[in-house]
Amino acid sequence: MRKGTLFVISGPSGAGKGTLVSMLTKSLDSIGLSVSATTRSPRPGEVDGVAYFFLSNEQFDEELAQDGFLEWASVHGNRYGTLIREAERTLAEGKDLILEIDVQGQAQIKQRYPDAVSIFIEPPSLSALEQRIRARGADSEESLQKRLEAARMELVAKERYTVLITNDDLETAAQQLIEVVMSYRD
Repeated sequence: MRKGTLFVISGPSGAGKGTLVSMLTKSLDSIGLSVSATTRSPRPGEVDGVAYFFLSNEQFDEELAQDGFLEWASVHGNRYGTLIREAERTLAEGKDLILEIDVQGQAQIKQRYPDAVSIFIEPPSLSALEQRIRARGADSEESLQKRLEAARMELVAKERYTVLITNDDLETAAQQLIEVVMSYRD
């Protein structure tokens, strides 16, 4: 049985990563989406091991001490990370694994898994990205400006990725993503 391939997908908030990953996982079999560990509390309806692996700060520290994460970061006062054992289990089963993570996480993973296929999803322009974020209607002006500033910094990192997909048309970008994954399976 073939071992699965690790795919890392990153891009700015609003670029369409989540939508494209959802389209990908619905289109292909033998592909898994990584479930991250977090120290934040579960939200209503979130199930441990499905939405996230919910860990206490002490459990997270223990995983860190045992080098148990592929990557991890502290975000808004909580910590998030990808457990090595969960990734290895999925890959050993012959399933490809998708990690939808930020550019800092991608850099960490490239050190541990140099063969990981990294895919950067970019918007057609910063103005298009701003329109998408505004259309969500979920961000204050201050939050929107922070997201746009983060996007500018993330776009600089796109050169570190194996594949670049510009999401200017959702169906086209989804087809490109599927084709990339399929090309690494063959």
